[in-house]
Amino acid sequence: MVIEITDDARRQIEEMKKAESSDAKLRFGVKGGGCSGLSYSLGFDDEINEELDFVDTINGISVVIFKQDIPIIENTVIDFKQNMMGGGFSINNPNAIISCGCGSSFRTKDKVGAPGDC
Repeated sequence: MVIEITDDARRQIEEMKKAESSDAKLRFGVKGGGCSGLSYSLGFDDEINEELDFVDTINGISVVIFKQDIPIIENTVIDFKQNMMGGGFSINNPNAIISCGCGSSFRTKDKVGAPGDC
């Protein structure tokens, strides 16, 4: 398995899909930017490119990942945490060696990206 989606994250993703009345798959990956160089990308997508995309079902969720992102996010755990201030997705990437204070950008040993604002 390339990534893991916890039960809490799965429930939240299913709720979000219901709210959007969408049959699109969850797309997870990285993009350049953020104060540490890379940031996560998480959203729904119904456009799949069989040459460029890895498609799998993880904990009941149809997931699409750009094949080039797999080495950067391999073994990442996507969770959803709820607290008194609200809730949000938590991404634990064992490949990240530096994370931004805001928690939305990171750097790996091999991929730096282009630093920007958090």
